[in-house]
Amino acid sequence: MASIGSKSCDKSIMFLIVFVLFYMQQCKCSSELELLLSVKSSMKDPLGSLHDWIPLSQSFCHWNGVVCDDLSNVAKIELSGKNLSGRLSETIFNFPYVELIDLSNNQLYGEIPSNFSSCLALRFLNLSNNNFTGTLPQGSRIPLLETLDLSNNMISGKIPENIGLFSRLKVVDFGGNVLVGSIPKSIANISNLEFLTLASNQLIGEIPRELGLMKKLKLIYLGYNNLSGGIPEEIGELSSLYHLDLVYNNLTGEIPSSLGNLTNLEYLFLYINKLTGPIPRSLFNLKKMVSLDLSDNFLSGEISTLISQLQNLEVLQLFANNFTGRIPNSLTSLPRLQVLQLWSNKLSGEIPKDLGKYNNLTILDLSTNNLTGKIPEKICYSNHLFKLILFSNSLHGEIPSSLSHCKSLQRVRLQNNQLTGELSPEFTKLPLVYFLDISGNNLFGSISERKWDMPALQMLNLARNKFFGTLPDSFGSKNLENLDLSENTFYGTIPKNFGKLSELMELKLCGNELSGEIPDELSSCKKVVSLDLSRNRLSGQIPSSFSEMQVLSLLDLSMNQLSGEIPPNLGKVESLVLVNISHNHFRGNLPSTGAFLAINSSAVVGNQLCRCGDEITSGLPPCKSLKKSSIWLFFLTCLVGILVLLVISALVVVFIQRRRELKLKKVESTQDGNNWEIQFFDSKASKSITLDDILGIGVSYKRFYSEINNMQIFVKKLNVNIPTSSWKNIQELGNIRHPNVVKILAACKSEKGGILVYEYVEGENLSDVIRVMSWERRQKVAIGIARALKYLHCSCSPSIFIGDLSPRKVIVDEKDEARLRLSLPTTAYVVPEYNGICKKSDIYGLGLVLIELLTGRNPGDAEFGKGVSIVDWARYCYSECHLETWIEPIMKSDAVNNQNKMVEMMNVALQCTASEPASRPCASDVAKTLDSFVRSNSCGLGLKRCSSV
Repeated sequence: MASIGSKSCDKSIMFLIVFVLFYMQQCKCSSELELLLSVKSSMKDPLGSLHDWIPLSQSFCHWNGVVCDDLSNVAKIELSGKNLSGRLSETIFNFPYVELIDLSNNQLYGEIPSNFSSCLALRFLNLSNNNFTGTLPQGSRIPLLETLDLSNNMISGKIPENIGLFSRLKVVDFGGNVLVGSIPKSIANISNLEFLTLASNQLIGEIPRELGLMKKLKLIYLGYNNLSGGIPEEIGELSSLYHLDLVYNNLTGEIPSSLGNLTNLEYLFLYINKLTGPIPRSLFNLKKMVSLDLSDNFLSGEISTLISQLQNLEVLQLFANNFTGRIPNSLTSLPRLQVLQLWSNKLSGEIPKDLGKYNNLTILDLSTNNLTGKIPEKICYSNHLFKLILFSNSLHGEIPSSLSHCKSLQRVRLQNNQLTGELSPEFTKLPLVYFLDISGNNLFGSISERKWDMPALQMLNLARNKFFGTLPDSFGSKNLENLDLSENTFYGTIPKNFGKLSELMELKLCGNELSGEIPDELSSCKKVVSLDLSRNRLSGQIPSSFSEMQVLSLLDLSMNQLSGEIPPNLGKVESLVLVNISHNHFRGNLPSTGAFLAINSSAVVGNQLCRCGDEITSGLPPCKSLKKSSIWLFFLTCLVGILVLLVISALVVVFIQRRRELKLKKVESTQDGNNWEIQFFDSKASKSITLDDILGIGVSYKRFYSEINNMQIFVKKLNVNIPTSSWKNIQELGNIRHPNVVKILAACKSEKGGILVYEYVEGENLSDVIRVMSWERRQKVAIGIARALKYLHCSCSPSIFIGDLSPRKVIVDEKDEARLRLSLPTTAYVVPEYNGICKKSDIYGLGLVLIELLTGRNPGDAEFGKGVSIVDWARYCYSECHLETWIEPIMKSDAVNNQNKMVEMMNVALQCTASEPASRPCASDVAKTLDSFVRSNSCGLGLKRCSSV
């Protein structure tokens, strides 16, 4: 009986143990289930990625983004790129067995929970590419943590002094935040660290010499900060290092020769610092070097012939330094060399004749040096060269015949040299060339005797050469936007087929010997902004159809043999700003509208014109003072033309009335008792709306429909006192007519503020729709903004500056065209160097808009500190070349086929946001560049650095 009782007791105990274990497992599962549901409740999930996170539906181990271990414990939470938003719940760090948490590439915000260190099993934590703020987590003894990636957020403050407590870390990435202070020396206590990224912050001070103690380091990226002092010699002791990037700091002194000990180094980037002295000879012992970029420093001396030892080198960029001497012939022996950029130095001598023969060149830029000799015949031997930039040297001889067969060429700039000879028939048939500038040479010959078949051509500049003969009917391209054939000796007539260049924006034929009449067909080029036919032998009249060119801004017909009267409707071209018709045989009345109202006397001299308006700037005599040739002609005119006089009188009355309507009016409002000044810039508006109508609109940014002519307008109130200088600027803005600029119809001013009246554009603010736009729509908007800036900066006289260019100033209409709404400049997007208004500040603003179009990051966020950090962040992302980490998630599907174009646009954005204003491009270059690569099917390699374009 006792034996039976004992067995029964053993069974009871076993049952109890099993029950307790089962209960504990159920409790554990229940606890982790609750934690997961708590995490879900703290987030917004617009894409429905957490749709199956529902209790009792199935085991959470099968939920999207959850991975369990063999004991059904939550081991991994992987929710990268799910567009999740909200604050991160601290319950995320309460899972007892979780090893990996990846919430990167979302829209999470707020501070990182303080219980971060309670996750004792954690090995991998990635919270990058979100909107987290606050400070970095304090160093803690999380025993197993190996990867800590908090990059591309808005985390501020200093790097904790006890950062060394994360002793097991192998990867630390704090890049792309707004960290300040110096790099703590205690970071050297992380003895297992292999990858250290602190780039694109606001760190100061010197690079700690203690980094030399971290023997396992493979990658150091400290670029885009404000670090100073020299490069520590101790870095040369890191024998495992393969990537060293210290770009865009204020580092001084010479490059330490100890770097030559880094035998595993493949990437060395030191550009945009203040380094001096020569390139250490020891660097040429780094046999594994793939990319070497020392550009934008103050380095000097000659480029050593020892560079031939770098047989794995693919990219060599030494531009914008003070290097002297010759380009070493040993460069020609580098079989993998693809990119060679040595522009803006003081190099002399000839280009090595075998350059390109044994290389794999894709980009070659040697511009702005003192090079002589000929262009090497084998320069495109690899058949991969697509960018050839050699301008502003003293090169002579003919363009090599081999270039005529270089089918990979896309961008060719050989201007301002001493090249001679004729263009070969094959050279004018290169299929991919979209930008060709060979101006400022001694090239000659007839260009019409060969067939032009360049289907990709967008920009062609043959100016300032010795070409002669007639002009070809076509250049084989329907995409031609800029055509400059000026200052040659072309003769004959202007081809009527030029009217078929539907994309043409600029045509310069000045300084030739062209004759005959101006073809009426040119008016079919509806996109022409600048037309210069001056200094030729053209005759006949100005085509009246020119009045149909709605975006024409500059028209120069001076120094020809044109005659007849000026077409009256030409003065009604609202976009026309500059006109020069001097030294012709024009007679009769000068139009008293539009650009002719305040025309300078030098622009009309040498004709037989008179003025009919009140303006006196033209220096012309009033038409009424001209004497008749005889009395009988006067009486005959009176008898025969009395009816005509009555009609003219009526027209004059209408004209004077219109002028009065458009002139400045001072009236007293019956609504607020203030004295208002109102200026109309549109005759229809002056007839359709009144000041009382305008003052009756009580809210800014509101649509208003006038009862007369059902005219739609958009009103913006300026609740500040408008200085006289700004008021004059508004009057200048009112005369602007451009397809990418919203027309200002009227402006009102009182002592307490002002009102601007715009034409109403059906569309939405770019700031409201930017997050849902496709890549195709975004690039179209980018081009539209750039074209508007080009017009305002380059075609208006005086130039018009915006001063606060931002997405909220841009309307995207129904055709996805960008329409810039001008106003008084503010300081919303502040330029780093000053608050003033200039062309370069507008370019900086354009760069910020391009960054936002690409990344979805808003430079107006307070955490960025006046927009500086987002630029640094963008530079960091661009230098890393990981497109998927910085492109807006909605465009990732577009990136498959448009990666090069996206990278190129970021390249343009970073040039526009250069810290030195002088380093930023002009608006015309930005517009050309955006147009060219967006329309091109191939945009190159999307490399980190740009050439001198």
